[in-house]
Amino acid sequence: MKFSRRTRSWLPRSIAFRLIIAVLAVELLSAVLVVALSFGYERHIHFHAFDVMLHGRADSILGAVQDAEDPGDSLMLDQADLHISPEDIYEVRDQAGRVLGRSANWQGTEIAQGSGAEGPPQPWGEILRPTVNGQRYRVLRMRGSRTVDPGEQGGGKQRTVTIIYGAPTYHVWHAIRGAVEFYAAGSIVLLLVTGPLIAWLLHRGLLPLRQLAALAAQVSVDSWQFSPPASARTTPELAPLTQALESVLQRLERSFVQQRAFVSDAAHELKTAVAVQKSSLQLLNMKRRSAQEYQAGLERCLVDSLRLEALVADMLTLARAESPAPEARRQPGADLAACVRQAIAQLETVAALRGVKVSLAQAAEGASISTVQVPIPFGDCTLLISNLLLNALQHSPSASTVELRLMDEAGSVVLVIQDQGDGIPAEALPHVFDRFYRGDPSRGRNTGGTGLGLAISKAIVHKAGGTIEIASQADANLPSQGTTATVRLPVFSSP
Repeated sequence: MKFSRRTRSWLPRSIAFRLIIAVLAVELLSAVLVVALSFGYERHIHFHAFDVMLHGRADSILGAVQDAEDPGDSLMLDQADLHISPEDIYEVRDQAGRVLGRSANWQGTEIAQGSGAEGPPQPWGEILRPTVNGQRYRVLRMRGSRTVDPGEQGGGKQRTVTIIYGAPTYHVWHAIRGAVEFYAAGSIVLLLVTGPLIAWLLHRGLLPLRQLAALAAQVSVDSWQFSPPASARTTPELAPLTQALESVLQRLERSFVQQRAFVSDAAHELKTAVAVQKSSLQLLNMKRRSAQEYQAGLERCLVDSLRLEALVADMLTLARAESPAPEARRQPGADLAACVRQAIAQLETVAALRGVKVSLAQAAEGASISTVQVPIPFGDCTLLISNLLLNALQHSPSASTVELRLMDEAGSVVLVIQDQGDGIPAEALPHVFDRFYRGDPSRGRNTGGTGLGLAISKAIVHKAGGTIEIASQADANLPSQGTTATVRLPVFSSP
């Protein structure tokens, strides 16, 4: 039977309804199986007892066969002591085929010839199933022997007789039908009783799921409170779902909070840059100025525009680094050593102006990592190293050294950038990867960067499946050990 799409859409889809239907279907199938098995069992038991009865009555007729007391030593059937049901039929023949006796309702020409035999002849007799007077009969045909003149020499003479005895089977089928109807009625009553009981039990059993769904529906962008019920935590089937919901909601909450903070910080940074540029233009427009003054003012506006452009570019870079790229658009891996050399070349002028030496060392213990590929596009890889190296150069004193080291680990490559600067205070260290965070108060918007460099670096590393850490020590009572940035990246393997 086929259903249209509209018809299927109206079918109940709840788990409880499906479970109830499934359980009732299994019970119905079990009931049908029980009724079928009970029919086979009752039929076997009743007809076995019926065959035993036929055999007993045939034996009683055999006992009524006696010597005829004639010179030919023939047999006779004494029917005086036989008590046969009027519906039963029988016939007795001797070994010569002579009829010794039969019932008044005998119509057994076909019976005597053995038509309707049920299976091969059995040692204790042959079962026939003829139709007599429109009724089904079950007939036993058996052979027996009687001894004639047992007092003579040799123990007498053995004579063989054939006895055919049958009885109608309608009362047997009536008993079988009654037993099967009893089983069927019991199964129906069981279904009627267990159906509502199963529905109630499933309703109670799914209560923790409904409670969990109700609490999850209350979560919104303004309210992240989610306290799953204890029944959901202790239910083995719901515990993984509960933990997954808690984890997902926690990550979503952190993402929303981070997004709101980013939007707020970005708006503040952009507002400040636009306000500075606006002030410069208003200052030029306050009175008539000379060409040199206009030239200086326009240069300040150009500097402000460049700073605003750099801020927007960094924000776009951060958004691109944090967005997952489709698998089909993933770029091939980049050579990490080549990216390091490219970043050093780009910042060579900055290092020279600050009087800082940049040193590159490889500690691979006999294994060259000059061509190790990492799962980052070349441009992003160079940007990552440039941000870290620029941060180290800006915080390094003159005549110091910034050391870069490439090391090989099991299944990954490690880049370490270490400077000899004053270090980062302990209270500022947990926030160095926050967006728009500037740990040095003296490095404001005019002398420092946009505050997105380390955030971009972290996004690039996490997108590649790696880790980035910054360790530092800044204490007035201890000699400075500088700052160390450690980046671990997996080795890129081409698909």
